[in-house]
Amino acid sequence: MVIEFSDGMHEYVTTPVKRVLRLAAKDVFYIETVNSRYRLEVRDRERALEDASSG
Repeated sequence: MVIEFSDGMHEYVTTPVKRVLRLAAKDVFYIETVNSRYRLEVRDRERALEDASSG
């Protein structure tokens, strides 16, 4: 899996993905790789930009 950062200039390559779990009725995923676990929250671009500018 490749994780691309919002700046568009950086990315991170993980070890192979073993499984992906999704929370019911939400855009939140838990991704398990051979060595790690990640929590991924999918947001629309406008909301993500608002959160970034206010926090």
